Amino acid sequence: MIDLHTHSSVSDGTDSPTRLIEKAVAAEVTVLALTDHDTTAGWDEAASARPSGLTLVRGAEFSTESDDGRGGTVTAHLLGYLFRPDDPEVVAEQERVRGARRERVRAMGDRMAAGGLPIDGEALLARLPDDSPAGRPHIGQALVDAGVVGSVPEAFEELLRKDGPYYVEKYNTPMTRAIAMIHAAGGVAVFAHPFARKRGAVVEPSVIRDLAAAGLDGVEVDHSDHVPEDRAVLRDLATETGLLVTGSSDYHGANKTTGIAVERTHPVMFEALATRATGVEVLAG
Repeated sequence: MIDLHTHSSVSDGTDSPTRLIEKAVAAEVTVLALTDHDTTAGWDEAASARPSGLTLVRGAEFSTESDDGRGGTVTAHLLGYLFRPDDPEVVAEQERVRGARRERVRAMGDRMAAGGLPIDGEALLARLPDDSPAGRPHIGQALVDAGVVGSVPEAFEELLRKDGPYYVEKYNTPMTRAIAMIHAAGGVAVFAHPFARKRGAVVEPSVIRDLAAAGLDGVEVDHSDHVPEDRAVLRDLATETGLLVTGSSDYHGANKTTGIAVERTHPVMFEALATRATGVEVLAG
């Protein structure tokens, strides 16, 4: 039971790191990765809450931008595992992205206020701790609290989608730079849900080949946003390029309907991933 992609309330999940660990244990997860967006602030709490018998992999989900293989770019996410959290470049870039996230939330809130919704940018930021990696789920929860929608998923479908009237782009790290940055900090880099088409445009298969040549370590194949046909394509790409294959829930607590460990990573792949890291150790035993 290996789940290598989960989020806590430190970013845009609804469970504290401690509660996330408790839920993972209750679900009989044996290896859990905490991968909050653009922050390592939950690592210490998760480590303190970890009981014997649960292996904890400390990581983060980096907000990146990738060539799409069609002459343009797309928003993409990169899972970094077991990197040194105090690496100067990692620290600076995560701070930069968190700032961009907060400005995006403010701008989207202001657009909603201008559109007549009972939401505004300053009020949204006031709900969040300083320097937290604010995201669209936080806006979604504010919309639920204001009675505009009935749930965060409904907010995404009706008001927060990328082609909607309130969406605002933000700064993202170029993916090739993020891969190099994670490696320089001793970590391992895995492309998160690369074919999650319902979220928007995705990369062409050729891009994954190019990223593998640039040092990408793995690709998240088994994910609830991937249809069977795309999983098959990604497995073939991984075989062709030597990329590790992972499977993960992308758990966000009540902000999504996906449960912990509904998608999993094979133990052989996890061992190969952990062996490549030279940053921080897996917390096991």
